[in-house]
Amino acid sequence: MKANTLRYGMIGCGMMGQEHLRNMALLPQAQAVAIYEPDAGMRAAALALAPHARAVDSMEAVIDAADVDALVITSPNFCHADQLLAIAARRPLPVLVEKPACTDLASVSRLRDMLRQTQQPIWTAMEYRYMPPITELVKQVHAQTVTGSAVMLSIREHRYPFLEKVGDWNRFNKNTGGTLVEKCCHFFDLMRLIMQADPIRLFASGGQNHNHKDESYPEGRPDIIDNAMVVLDFPGGRRAMLELCMFAEGSRYQEEICVVGAQGKIECKVPGPTRFWPADTLGEPPVAQLIVSPRHPAGPRTLDIPVDPQLLAAGDHNGSTFYQHQKFLAVLQGQGQVEVSLADGLAAVVIGLAAEHSAKTGEVVDLTQGPWSLV
Repeated sequence: MKANTLRYGMIGCGMMGQEHLRNMALLPQAQAVAIYEPDAGMRAAALALAPHARAVDSMEAVIDAADVDALVITSPNFCHADQLLAIAARRPLPVLVEKPACTDLASVSRLRDMLRQTQQPIWTAMEYRYMPPITELVKQVHAQTVTGSAVMLSIREHRYPFLEKVGDWNRFNKNTGGTLVEKCCHFFDLMRLIMQADPIRLFASGGQNHNHKDESYPEGRPDIIDNAMVVLDFPGGRRAMLELCMFAEGSRYQEEICVVGAQGKIECKVPGPTRFWPADTLGEPPVAQLIVSPRHPAGPRTLDIPVDPQLLAAGDHNGSTFYQHQKFLAVLQGQGQVEVSLADGLAAVVIGLAAEHSAKTGEVVDLTQGPWSLV
């Protein structure tokens, strides 16, 4: 091990944890040294990806390990809050925690209280920010050279159903926070980033129309929704919309983001995971695109934004997990700042929980006060 290597402890190492390990392996100065994963199959798969790491038998053993410089939490959603609180109380190391930061409003309150008492660097893993086409879209929107001030934002994700996880924990709202938290906190985070403001109210409509309806478990039938639309109002008469469908894996592009202002429009199209693309029948997978459409002179310009095939092969997020880890590593080296704070992660959770509430009740939710306040 090199003298300047940063050593990581992994808390939970299932499907997403293994994506983190594959991307960390591409960074010479990052190395996993301790892994806590209770499932034997997932533990074996994780150790195969990190041959220099050792398995430990508890979260506390990872936190206390003298050779661990930073922690990565990739456990099931419902574990995150308690694990973050335990780390802060026991040994406040730098942490990269997978989204969502928690799954309910009570945990949001507990974590906000914790933030008032700790200075530890906590990075919420919002991979979508670091997909190259989305990064470029955000950069151009903030520069206002194409759109001017952003007035309308729409995000469409048409994708495959939730994958199988250990024990199928992701089939129930009590474990995930609900689809609009588990899946869509990414998009609510992007909305706050792109609009550079917090939304002030929202309305959502959603349901479970197709997915997992024939599945049954001791605790009952899955209750996660599989499609939704969410409309959010932002200050200054601006607005955003999310359209989610989780039974549309036949789409050419998985995510499509469009921003419109008085001067023009900019949009990006992001393909889904390469491993799901039917190359045998459709040929090479599509390449991400950025499309710039000014009003004057009218006419769209399309730019392909290819991603290194090695990064595409390392995960399901268009190379973004690598770029995220690159930036987190810079924080550990004292060369960068946390870009997605735990406060950002908690705001995205609150918006997702509010959207779940709105979809169930038909209510418009005020995000400026009361239990759904973002501050």
